[in-house]
Amino acid sequence: MLIPIGKQVWQKISRAKKDIRKKNLFQIMDKQKQMILRGNLAGLMWQMSWPAVLAMVLYGLNNFLDGIFVGHMISKTALAAVGIAYPLAQFAQGLGSLIGTGIGSALSIWIGANDTGKLSQALGSVNYLSLISSILLTIPAYFYADHLVYLMGGRGEIATLATEYFQVTVLGSFFWIHGLALNMMIRAEGKMKTAAWMIAVGLIVDVALKPILIEAFGNRVSGAAWATNAAMIVYTLLGIWYYGTGRASFKTRFWSLVPDKAIIKETLSLGMPAFIMMVMIVIQNVVVFNALNKYGKAGDVTFYTAVNRFYILLNTPLWGMMRALQPVAGMNYGAGQYQRLNTSYRLFSFTGLALLSPFWILVMVYPSAVLSVMIPNEVFTATQLFDFRIYMSVLLSLPFIFMAMVWLPSIKEAKPASMISILRQLALYIPVMLIVPAYYGVSSIYWASAMIDWFIFLLVIFTIRKSMGKLNRQFGTFSPDEQSPL
Repeated sequence: MLIPIGKQVWQKISRAKKDIRKKNLFQIMDKQKQMILRGNLAGLMWQMSWPAVLAMVLYGLNNFLDGIFVGHMISKTALAAVGIAYPLAQFAQGLGSLIGTGIGSALSIWIGANDTGKLSQALGSVNYLSLISSILLTIPAYFYADHLVYLMGGRGEIATLATEYFQVTVLGSFFWIHGLALNMMIRAEGKMKTAAWMIAVGLIVDVALKPILIEAFGNRVSGAAWATNAAMIVYTLLGIWYYGTGRASFKTRFWSLVPDKAIIKETLSLGMPAFIMMVMIVIQNVVVFNALNKYGKAGDVTFYTAVNRFYILLNTPLWGMMRALQPVAGMNYGAGQYQRLNTSYRLFSFTGLALLSPFWILVMVYPSAVLSVMIPNEVFTATQLFDFRIYMSVLLSLPFIFMAMVWLPSIKEAKPASMISILRQLALYIPVMLIVPAYYGVSSIYWASAMIDWFIFLLVIFTIRKSMGKLNRQFGTFSPDEQSPL
């Protein structure tokens, strides 16, 4: 008799602990939600942004460290090969961004609107999309890797090394896609610190394994790729642990593979601008690397790889600001607080500009020292340093462009964001890069890119002003007790 009674008591205690834990989670979530909807925006931005910025800087370091390890431990040719292969690997990141940005924008809106029905069905659709998209990417990309590298402009030894790197990377596609999607969902809940430490753990794994595996694989680029894949596996497992053990701020069935058609449609619609942006980046790199191979030398490919990796590294704080803005914009839109929503875009954009400015000044004043970090023992020409400065000039416009790419989907205006991304690449970038370098040489790649991005900046500002005006006309302004720092 004592054993059954003891078992019943233990079960009651376990249920009570579980109920208390759920109650605490919902209390925390309600506090977080009220802070996003009612708290001072300047303080909210700081609290949300610093862990998100840290997380994205750490995530960006993965790409940057690849270049340093490969450039120093293997060769300049290997660095050029990784530079060509990495944009192809961004297909997986693009699919992860498609799912993660889409479901993240939707989650924030649903949380703001208290739509518990859709929240409970979200992960079944995310799991389904991650699995299907990784299968559709991995099989053809692996078997046609050499053709894709050739399309990128890879030739000779560079092509051989790039194919090796890309084939290994694409084997980890599921973890790139699902890990990124889960982490974006966590950020959409407003839990930036949780998302940040998960990314940090992945980076530590990558940094620890990179030199070991490069050496273990005979100083080959495949070692660097396997280290990154291992980091993404850990990154994904942490997301699975978070949702699988019930730590989310909403009730969900994590292990479900049952898709909801309405949720999938909304996810793909809201995530499409991020996906198009990633695909367009790949197309941009196809055009640029082919132009470099046609009108330049092997050293020009290595130089562009280094320049582009510094450019991406300096972008990473803005990715963090974007992720912090997304739940703020989405929840306030869902709650109908439109003037606060408009204010959040301006605040995050100008803060991003202030954050980026010191680093921009550093690379503009000391370009040679900065580039030497990735390309050691190299004497850069005056033309190369000028090209570097021109390319980096557009960094000052990026806070406004990047915030728009997440702010517009958060107000269910994904179409303008998608059209801007398509316009930049198909209507401007590709035609210019196919024609201009033939007449003005490799240097024109850098100044033509800058001109295009400054034009896109003006277009984004026009679009944002139009969307803000539309919100004010259709829905009016927010209640007078809401605080605005601007």
